[in-house]
Amino acid sequence: MGEFKSFSTSPFQLNRKGIAHSSRTWQNSEKHVYLFLGYCHHYQQVSQPTLQLFLSSPLIAQFVSFHIAAGHSLLCIRNFLSCAKCVLRWWQTKPGGNHPNFVAGLEWLQTLGLQVADQLPRPSKDPKGLADIGKWMCAADLVHTIHGAEQQSQAQMQQQGVTVETSRDMHDAALAAMIFSHLPPVRLSCIRSLVGPAYLGPCLHPDCKEPSCEGNRLSIMSESPLLMRISLPHHKNARKWGKAVIEFDVPSDLAQLLHTYLGAPRKALLEHHLLIGDACPFVFMDMHGRGFVAAAVLTLYWQKWLVSRGGVPMNPSMCRQVFVDERQSDSATSGPSNQGAAMVMGHSVKQWDKWYDMQYHPRLAQNAVDGMQSWRAAMLQSHTLAAPDLTLSTGLHCGHVLVSDSEESRYQSCCCDSDIDIDLD
Repeated sequence: MGEFKSFSTSPFQLNRKGIAHSSRTWQNSEKHVYLFLGYCHHYQQVSQPTLQLFLSSPLIAQFVSFHIAAGHSLLCIRNFLSCAKCVLRWWQTKPGGNHPNFVAGLEWLQTLGLQVADQLPRPSKDPKGLADIGKWMCAADLVHTIHGAEQQSQAQMQQQGVTVETSRDMHDAALAAMIFSHLPPVRLSCIRSLVGPAYLGPCLHPDCKEPSCEGNRLSIMSESPLLMRISLPHHKNARKWGKAVIEFDVPSDLAQLLHTYLGAPRKALLEHHLLIGDACPFVFMDMHGRGFVAAAVLTLYWQKWLVSRGGVPMNPSMCRQVFVDERQSDSATSGPSNQGAAMVMGHSVKQWDKWYDMQYHPRLAQNAVDGMQSWRAAMLQSHTLAAPDLTLSTGLHCGHVLVSDSEESRYQSCCCDSDIDIDLD
């Protein structure tokens, strides 16, 4: 595993295609490797599982079948197959790596991935279907819920003072307000890694190589008037955007809430959790005073909080779909530009139709059908205003003689309408 990790994560590895894996990509690869080796050990009776097992096509096929039988998502299976291809490319750097079996193995994995994707298509989701199973809240309901939590936390702080309970309530309200309502839905990874103004240490991003980088940071620019700024140098598309930083000033209402929380309430939480050692540098922390290092921890924390506020256990990442669904709907209210909102969200508007706008196709289809009715009415009106004279004339319509095979005049026709070529001379 040490050699494979070095092969995958070394900045310069000339016998490897592409750039080095980020720390998060490597963690995912490591997870899939150990899951596969554990499956081989427990279910295939392999006493000493090693990376050589990735050379066995039958074992990989059986592991994929295990995923399918367990009802795991297509994304999970495709990520494993992608990891398996990385392991095979590493084996190709070893002596004998040019053997045709390695090339055939990569082609086989590619084919398997395509066929699995064909048999296990991504389930189509829509807001109504998600609402029916308790996994969706519309934008208005979500904003109302978060706004109520903000007002309640501030009122409790004024009435009861700074306690662990009131401090935690204000923390949760500030976290919810960061995830949705005041800002276009920022990536959760950026919110989890956000450090506070009091942190003066180096950047905490594991892949950062900039000596002067301060990391994803919440800063206080001025106290009077209060001005706070969020700077996000580390986001998903930072490399594609030429290391462009997502930076913006925090809206006044949210800035006031964050400023209040970062004072005595946050100090009360840190003092309550001193038993874990060093103070948490991150703005938001879990129930044990630690940062939300793992995405799953924040997901469970958010779902539990949302249910406690009368909502549904919706995944926090779905807030991006909720926002785009409202912005792209025919009843969208005035708000931010789509391009600017997408920039804060860390992607482009092109991604909305593909990943976030779950009603993109049915909405366009319905709008087209509705528009056809006005088009049809226009065609009918145009025909009425300029209708051609289609009455039949009883006279000759040309200078040609009439030819007829019958004595009745109604069967007479002009020779120019016939296939017969008559010489009028």
